[in-house]
Amino acid sequence: MPERIIVPFGPQHPVLPEPIHLDLVLEDETVVEAVPSIGYIHRGLERLIEKREYTEYVYVAERICGICSFMHALCYSQGIEEIMKIEVPDRAHYLRTIWSECSRLHSHLLWLGLFADSMGFENLFMRSWQLRESVLDVLEDTTGGRVIQGTCKVGGVRRDIGAEKLAEMHRALDPFEAQCRDLGDVFLNDETVKYRLQGLGVISKDEAYALGAAGPTARGSGVAMDHRETGYAAYGDLGFKPVVETAGDCYARCAVRVKEVYASIDLIRRAISEMPEGSLDVKVKGAPDGEYFSRVEQPRGEVVHYLRGNGTKHLARARIRTPTLANIPPLVKMLPGAQLADVPVVVLSIDPCISCTER
Repeated sequence: MPERIIVPFGPQHPVLPEPIHLDLVLEDETVVEAVPSIGYIHRGLERLIEKREYTEYVYVAERICGICSFMHALCYSQGIEEIMKIEVPDRAHYLRTIWSECSRLHSHLLWLGLFADSMGFENLFMRSWQLRESVLDVLEDTTGGRVIQGTCKVGGVRRDIGAEKLAEMHRALDPFEAQCRDLGDVFLNDETVKYRLQGLGVISKDEAYALGAAGPTARGSGVAMDHRETGYAAYGDLGFKPVVETAGDCYARCAVRVKEVYASIDLIRRAISEMPEGSLDVKVKGAPDGEYFSRVEQPRGEVVHYLRGNGTKHLARARIRTPTLANIPPLVKMLPGAQLADVPVVVLSIDPCISCTER
């Protein structure tokens, strides 16, 4: 029987952008067990709920993660609005949807670049990030910020997108989609990419469901769960359907994200076309008294904000569960059987965000 050794993987690794730590039990070069260690990062963001008024905490929520910052703000704001029974204007719902999908676009394109880098495909990495830059330019133009937008608030949104700018965005979508499809064609059809990804990090539909996988990690194994189907924001008006693959390997998880890029472009196009007129927000009076589990679909999966108010300007409790935390048990299941050289690819296939997970 081959001798077993334990190799520490992370928290710093030249391929991974996230400080994840795993103890890998190896037989020769094959992983037989992976033991995760969490708790490397502490920022105390949930503690700040005691020091910031509930209207101010949206800025803290937005800084939980730099990639899906707008969606954290949206999830938090929706929770407060549900507790306080606030009716958000339709135009605000559509603007929230557009910015959410722009965030999903830039997150997926960022991930596709990093995933290409993990395979040594540097040209594909640079092309993915070049396309991401155009999305960040739109976010900066419409919100004022490339990473932290600051436009979502309790009761609606702070900024509008004018008719002229919406028309400009609509015109730019067709050439942008064509470039994304050229990029996606490499990820989906290149023989080298297929050889590297197919059959690697496999997790079945039943295992993904039982272990609580979220987002593309779950949908890549055939679990058709996407919280956008519940119709929050403007998704109920836009006819959204989740993207699902069934192979459950790294290639399937990559394919889900590639096709979600196309789906996000289509959602933005429809939201622009059907944008209603009206106000951007409503005046918020009083303080939240009650509790609510708010959920939205981030690029990595479903995020949950549990909020409890006590009738004062400070919430009594805020607890956030991010999709990466849900995807760590499936990751531990995927790794046994992989070669040590393939571990970065498998880890990246869940799109980990550790600073988002460890607050």
